[in-house]
Amino acid sequence: MDELDTAIVEHLQTNARQTNRELARAVGIAPSTCLERVRSLRERGVISGYHAEISLAALNRGVQALLHVQVRPLSRSVIEGFKTYAMSLPEVLSVFVVTGGDDFLVHVAVPSVDSLHAFVMDKFSGRREIVGFRSSVIYQHARRQVVEPLDP
Repeated sequence: MDELDTAIVEHLQTNARQTNRELARAVGIAPSTCLERVRSLRERGVISGYHAEISLAALNRGVQALLHVQVRPLSRSVIEGFKTYAMSLPEVLSVFVVTGGDDFLVHVAVPSVDSLHAFVMDKFSGRREIVGFRSSVIYQHARRQVVEPLDP
């Protein structure tokens, strides 16, 4: 990644809907060069997709939480099975397999605290592989919109 690639990626993260001509103008290159650079960034896996930012509150999912989950036995099949199960639930936004006291962090978004309670009771408490879980309601969430490469 050179400085031009970095600038293109930064502009696309800010607004992926801009035209190639607008992007080229913003980074100071010809549209044909810009198109070739973007194509190369996709082929190299730097750009992996384009996404719409969605308001969870507008979808009646105003309460978010992180569920800290412990499973046993710790085996590849149990970990993969739980990850597949959790990702099949519509309330789940992300699943992280982690180290430490917990085995998973599960990010969920639901309509209310009552629905969060129902979710953990109905979807987690009866699972044999889950030996413990706790929840942390998210009061606020900040996310870096533009991710920059780090120096090696």
